[in-house]
Amino acid sequence: MKINNIGSTNGVNPYKRQLDKNESIAKASSQKDKVEISTAAKDLQQTSGLTKARQEKINAIKEQIENGIYKIDAEAIAKGLLKFYKK
Repeated sequence: MKINNIGSTNGVNPYKRQLDKNESIAKASSQKDKVEISTAAKDLQQTSGLTKARQEKINAIKEQIENGIYKIDAEAIAKGLLKFYKK
């Protein structure tokens, strides 16, 4: 009986193939992502005046909640929701 080498991997080293695969993965992982923020975006981040005003408002609401005098204005909330969804 004669056995033919059909589909055999003559001359191919499976260990070399695995080594090449590992090297390509290492090269891909050595690349790093880079993010650049435009000057316009940096200007938008400079909202210190708004941040202070918001923080003051938050502190005032927290104080009202702690004292038990905070009242929810349902009508104002409903108007705000309608305004938002009518846009």
